[in-house]
Amino acid sequence: RRMSLIDEDGPRFVRMAHLAAVGSFAINGVAALHTDLLKSDVLTDFYDLWPEKFRNKTNGVTPRRFVRLANPAMSQLIDRTIGGGWITDMRRLRALEAYADDPGFRAEWRQIKAQNKECLVREIRRSAHVEVDPASMFDVQVKRMHEYKRQHLNLLHVISLYKRLKDDPGLQVAPRTVIFGGKAAPGYAMAKLIIRLINAVADVVGRDPAMQGRLQVVFFPNYNVKNAQLIFPGSDLSEQISLAGKEASGTGNMKFQMNGALTIGTLDGANVEIRQEVGDENFFLFGMGVPEVVELRRRGYRPRDYYDANAHLREVIDLIASGFFTRGDREVFRPIVDHLLHHDDYMLLADFQSYIDCQNRVSDAYLDADRWSRMSILNVARSGFFSSDRAIKEYCDDIWKVAPVRIDLRDLLPDELEFKRAASEGN
Repeated sequence: RRMSLIDEDGPRFVRMAHLAAVGSFAINGVAALHTDLLKSDVLTDFYDLWPEKFRNKTNGVTPRRFVRLANPAMSQLIDRTIGGGWITDMRRLRALEAYADDPGFRAEWRQIKAQNKECLVREIRRSAHVEVDPASMFDVQVKRMHEYKRQHLNLLHVISLYKRLKDDPGLQVAPRTVIFGGKAAPGYAMAKLIIRLINAVADVVGRDPAMQGRLQVVFFPNYNVKNAQLIFPGSDLSEQISLAGKEASGTGNMKFQMNGALTIGTLDGANVEIRQEVGDENFFLFGMGVPEVVELRRRGYRPRDYYDANAHLREVIDLIASGFFTRGDREVFRPIVDHLLHHDDYMLLADFQSYIDCQNRVSDAYLDADRWSRMSILNVARSGFFSSDRAIKEYCDDIWKVAPVRIDLRDLLPDELEFKRAASEGN
């Protein structure tokens, strides 16, 4: 009954995942954690029946687009330092590790990051009509707007930092520009309301003279692959903060890493493998793991308990509820506040304090330019596993059972070359 292709409980409908499991030659997750969850939870009966069908194939992204094309200055520095073969064999990037402690290399690395940030500053000025400080930490979360990705947890940190800076103007923290970007599905009211809250907070923070040079918030409009190629190279911190067990893999996390951004994240999706590759000391980890999430749900999660027990969290939530960001209107964001206090399906309040504490560690690290540069270099040096070349080769070898075919353009007939030239010119 549990494995039936037809749901037998209530209205009968086809269980598409079961149909796919029966009809498939191979079943794979797209990150190690994802595959483990398929085996232990989502398709556990099918794994017991056909364990040989299940395997893992962690996603990858192409360095041709997301490094060579998006970040030419960094690519040229790498070419000059270790040679050019890395673009088709990302394992060669490991040779950069030898330069992580070289003061001259770190200085050039920082200069390139500063240039990339200036490019992003110009695009933000053009598209969002906002001036941002390129000397600040660019703390970036760009992805589809969804509650499980927890953009509103990021926003709770922004409000927390704003409140602390207002209460203590002498607070020593890294200046920070928090950049959001992403689109909500047309009918997803809560995601749209989160976008509205981001913009409301950005407006209040941006108008406060006390925040000049200390904190700024930007919502980057019309996030897509084209402008992502400006965002990834210009980012310092990559926010990968979904609740553990909810993200299959993620690929934005890989694109940020390949461009030298450091990750703050949970043990979710490919974050697990990124942390394994770069080392614990080069990854900002916070929050519950999957076993803790499962256990908390089993015991019964009561978000209001966290609100009542944490005075600072209470201040942050109450600031939203008071209408502070909506000129006194308490109704606009009531659905967000009510959901956090009484449902909180993605456990923001349970992870809140761990996230705040981790962001404090991020700030301390950023204020040490040499330490941050070293971590950034090592993140790039250890990003080779996340190339799509590796992922595709694993599919070819283990699932599709196909061999590569080399194509020599010189073997193409002249008329084929002419056709391709004409097509490229739009004729």
